[in-house]
Amino acid sequence: MDDVAAPASTSRQDLTAMWRRQEPYWHGVFAAVWAAAVIVTALDDPPPHGRLLTYAFLVLVAVAYLGLGVRGLRHQGERWAIAYQVVAWLALLGIQAVDPETQSWLLFFALFPQMWAMLEVPNAVRGTVLALVVFGGLRWVQADFSGQGLVNILISTVISLSLSLALGLFINRIVAEAEGRAATIDELRETQARLAVVERDRGVQDERERISREIHDTLAQGFTSVVTLTRAAEAALARGDVDTARERLALVERTAVDNLAEARLIVAELTPGHLQSRTLVEAMQRLGAAVSSEAGLQTEVRVDGEPAPLGGVAEVVLLRTAQEALSNVRRHATARRVDLALAYEPERVVLTVTDDGCGFDVVADRQGFGLDGVRARAEQVGGDVGLTSAPGSGTTLRLEVPR
Repeated sequence: MDDVAAPASTSRQDLTAMWRRQEPYWHGVFAAVWAAAVIVTALDDPPPHGRLLTYAFLVLVAVAYLGLGVRGLRHQGERWAIAYQVVAWLALLGIQAVDPETQSWLLFFALFPQMWAMLEVPNAVRGTVLALVVFGGLRWVQADFSGQGLVNILISTVISLSLSLALGLFINRIVAEAEGRAATIDELRETQARLAVVERDRGVQDERERISREIHDTLAQGFTSVVTLTRAAEAALARGDVDTARERLALVERTAVDNLAEARLIVAELTPGHLQSRTLVEAMQRLGAAVSSEAGLQTEVRVDGEPAPLGGVAEVVLLRTAQEALSNVRRHATARRVDLALAYEPERVVLTVTDDGCGFDVVADRQGFGLDGVRARAEQVGGDVGLTSAPGSGTTLRLEVPR
């Protein structure tokens, strides 16, 4: 399937582009949280040298984010994300160590979401548990291993861990589901493209077979008659029978004229693209006029209801069916008149082609009428075909197409 055209963008690419569009918001959140931590530090009353070290650690977090975190956020490699998380959490741990009363825990609101956005789920879970356990342990050490301090630390750690894991896993599941749907949509699009190619190839093959049948049943037989009549005329001239020769030449001319008309009709049937520049009703009227002028068959086209566009496929099926029916009337029915009716009903469009010809036995001669081809076209649009005929009673073809 090398000729399957790739879509301009896949759903996976659209999802990646959406993620890239969210990147400025991640930068904005980090900048806001980091600025809040700096302001809180400036307003805080840290121990001696604590303020300077806190500023240094905060600057280290910012530098690590710019150098490593941005790459990790863009998924340019998990090693960048891991390196950033290690540096940022160690810096925050350093702030906690020099200033036990620090409010820089505000950076949790940036670091935990970044961890889940940058890392794979197993690493994010490990990182969350490790960070909370290490910070809890440091706070217990700073509380002189007091029992009450341990209880408070355990409670806050368990709550933080539960919320972090629940929120992180929930968000990750949403992202995973979005990625899965994107992959499914891409597979469906690819399958649809392949089916479209197969359907197109099958349509081309079916059309080739139909044209081959048309040429065999009309032009080839006509040319065979021309050759036979020409040889008969030559034989008559060789015998000196001029009248017979003239009669055979007149038949040759008549056969050639009929073949020319058949060729023009076949060419007309190859161009349903005319529907792009005219309505179905106009195409039907043009078809009826062509049959009347070329075959001398009185053709009336009647339209009931309010015409409305049906879509290219349904209209082509209706037009092709009318062409097939009129072609068979010309070749087999020996009819003087044919009526073509197009009825626009609320839920369907009905095409009826009725002739006053000799008719035939539907069961015994259905292949000659080409009913299988008509039904195959109708099935493409969910239509239904009915055929009524009997020897000496004419023929009626009815095609119903849903709107």
